[in-house]
Amino acid sequence: MFTGIIENLAQVIAITPEGSNIHLDLTCDVADAFTIDQSVAHDGCCLTVVALGQTEDGKPKYRVTAIQETLNKTSLGSWTPGRAVNIERCMESGGRLDGHIVQGHVDCVGHVTGVEDLDGSYAISIDHPTDDSTWMTVPKGSITINGTSLTVVDSRRGHFSVHIIPYTWEHTNFHTFKVGDAVNLEFDIIGKYVARMMAAYQDQA
Repeated sequence: MFTGIIENLAQVIAITPEGSNIHLDLTCDVADAFTIDQSVAHDGCCLTVVALGQTEDGKPKYRVTAIQETLNKTSLGSWTPGRAVNIERCMESGGRLDGHIVQGHVDCVGHVTGVEDLDGSYAISIDHPTDDSTWMTVPKGSITINGTSLTVVDSRRGHFSVHIIPYTWEHTNFHTFKVGDAVNLEFDIIGKYVARMMAAYQDQA
């Protein structure tokens, strides 16, 4: 389980296809603390560390593997070397839940439709698919964008916006966002369960 509080930015240094999978080699400041089999959220997608090593200049690096199912449901298939990736290690037992409950299971890929500098904060607008009744947001509710726990400001079917404080803007890959960029979305797990139960109740009514 994750909390949506990003602890570091990693950088993709190599991508190696193997069958229908891809291996991603990354480096980041906290990679020397990783262990094999550890779960790490990458832009909100939970991936398992499968190898550890060092770059030629001595920086810690690690490898994760994305299978076809992951590539189909996330933005990972479009990543290229040099990309900045939001990183969060799984929550420790007894730790503070500073964001909200995040599983690291991406629901769908959304697209940035607007980035606005509000002179003290930033407004980011996102469009997303509407083919699943549980993919919904509510004003003041929680949403995970690229693994980051955020509060919804405006909400309507297939669209929502969030406002970003300067610290989050600078310490995540949000400062690289451009209109049209793909982002990984995970909707609030509690909201998804409620929506699914309500839909089942209506079907029986």
